[in-house]
Amino acid sequence: MTQDVATQGLQVFIVGGAVRDALLGLTPGDHDWVVVGATPEDMARRGFIPVGGDFPVFLHPVTKEEYALARTERKSGRGYKGFTFYTGADVTLEEDLRRRDLTVNAIAQRPDGTLVDPLGGAADVQARVFRHVGEAFEEDPVRILRLARFTARFADFSVAPETLELCRRMVDAGEADALVAERVWKELSRGLMAAAPSRMLDILRQSGALARVMPELQGSEITGADIDRAASSGLALPGRYALLCRLSPEREALGRRLRVPAECNDYARLLPEMLAGLDAAQAAGANAADAQLALMERADALRKPERFFDLLDTVAVLQPVDRDAWHARVDAVRGVDAGAIARGCAGDPARIKQSVRDARLQRLRAG
Repeated sequence: MTQDVATQGLQVFIVGGAVRDALLGLTPGDHDWVVVGATPEDMARRGFIPVGGDFPVFLHPVTKEEYALARTERKSGRGYKGFTFYTGADVTLEEDLRRRDLTVNAIAQRPDGTLVDPLGGAADVQARVFRHVGEAFEEDPVRILRLARFTARFADFSVAPETLELCRRMVDAGEADALVAERVWKELSRGLMAAAPSRMLDILRQSGALARVMPELQGSEITGADIDRAASSGLALPGRYALLCRLSPEREALGRRLRVPAECNDYARLLPEMLAGLDAAQAAGANAADAQLALMERADALRKPERFFDLLDTVAVLQPVDRDAWHARVDAVRGVDAGAIARGCAGDPARIKQSVRDARLQRLRAG
């Protein structure tokens, strides 16, 4: 790792997740950099592009990677936005690292590859432990969500008991009540897409945060094993979210609270319909075609077949599904020429809907 023209003469360090992941033998994603001893004017003169809001962050003029000035922060209000920041040229790297969340995320790397690790983060990476940097952790409730999400991503990591206890104190103090819907959904959705989503839910439950940020799931069974199986099968986010709130009678309220994307809400609404419809079709016997068509109509399979098959894949996490047979049924029903039938019923428009449905049933019965 060598410095280029734009960074030549600056004290720059890679920080955070890229260093942690490299220590774990993982391929790092984007690199985040911290710059020590510089001012916004220094960065602008070198061609860096300012993009920061609350504090100075810049994009490298060539690589477009983010470079943030070293900063300290002080609690000035409630919630995760209640901070004031100081980014003077006198802020040291160690001071910047001490305001981070977990020790494994508070490791820096110099351009020559050596580590700066004043908080023992490398040892915690080796021990596979998530441990908070210091008491300042409790000033930002988003860190509870991030901790929970990290446990879902890194399934072989544990949470230090003192860190979990600190999360409980934060929840008891009302800090989690200040979290806004968009931030909760951002962390929840990322955790659901991790390798072991059930671990995220366990940490939220153990800390007491689940009851504060997603009370609609309190009292309903959350089958973490189902969500973990969905992760193993590579199920997309809408299906995983549908499984998360499948057993909650308040799934619609949860969607409103978290401002969940429409597609995820649709899957959550339709999954119980799919389960009931598949059961009905299985039990219908001689009337199976009627039950099969009724399910396709309720799930809008004719207009949105891909969503229907995605929902079948979601159901398959819970019970066996003959996907090929349902493909054949949907293809058969969609093969009915509704336009030709409509033209044949030109003299009696009221007959069109029933005639089309009868033709679809005939196709299903023909098998």
